[in-house]
Amino acid sequence: MAAASQSLEGRSLSVVTAVYNGEDSLAELCRRLGEVLARIAAQHEIILVNDGSRDRSWEIISELSSRLPTVRGLCLMRNYGQHNALLCGIRAAKYDVIVTMDDDLQHPPEEIPRLLARLCEGFDVVYGAPENEQNGLMRALASRITRLALSAAIGSEIAKNVSAFRVFRTRLREAFTDYQSPFVSIDVLLTWATTRFGAITVPFQPRHSGSSNYTFTKLARHALDMMTGFSTVPLQLASLIGFSCTLFGIGVFLYVFVRYCLEGSIPGFPFLASIIAIFSGARLFALGVIGEYLARMHFRTMNRPVYFVRSVSGETTNLQ
Repeated sequence: MAAASQSLEGRSLSVVTAVYNGEDSLAELCRRLGEVLARIAAQHEIILVNDGSRDRSWEIISELSSRLPTVRGLCLMRNYGQHNALLCGIRAAKYDVIVTMDDDLQHPPEEIPRLLARLCEGFDVVYGAPENEQNGLMRALASRITRLALSAAIGSEIAKNVSAFRVFRTRLREAFTDYQSPFVSIDVLLTWATTRFGAITVPFQPRHSGSSNYTFTKLARHALDMMTGFSTVPLQLASLIGFSCTLFGIGVFLYVFVRYCLEGSIPGFPFLASIIAIFSGARLFALGVIGEYLARMHFRTMNRPVYFVRSVSGETTNLQ
């Protein structure tokens, strides 16, 4: 780690953290980050984006930013979601490398030098993949669904290592400068800029306090947003189902026609009712998928903001 730190002399870093009800961990997070960043970066900043917290998170962020010159705080008007809050911080970052991490200290700040060392090997994005994830059954299932959705949007090789603990070169944000949809996935946006992704395994520590804000419902919704917002897989699936039903219908027609020619009769109402149910279900499924896309087109035409900043503490330069 010492060698990695020496090779990173002169580098400037921006650490971006989305904060939601993190009052108990913020002071410790900034303390540990300050110790690590002072050793590995000539210039650094810590950007804390308060994502509509219902506790004293913003008061603590304001106090930290007034006391520590390297801490900057952004307070959003309401809870927009982790990825939206991170995008706000990413656009406000002023140094050449950005680190994103959670506010609950599950991502050890002491592992940042290892991520940066991997970045120096020619990658544009490096993820800190967890050694082992300890989640409940429903949370694990939702995480699996989210990864499958992410695989459809960015590819399985990248998706298998995706985590909120990531390091990437700041210039990559130029690829999504004009992105304004309220549906945000930082990982998908990064694939718009590069294909050079790397990963290392890092130990995730127990949560400092509280419980995860990602419930099964939120993760499932995020997966749906990624599938319909950044991928054409649902449309392709609907087309495949429609094509399969068409082939099935042709097969049924040939069966009925041949039986009519040989026997002069065809099966009665039960057979007809089952065929109608199959085709009606396939049609409704396809319409539902199309409806999801139309809803997203509707939201985009409304020009809803990705986020809206309520107030700022600390230095305000480069805030977009």
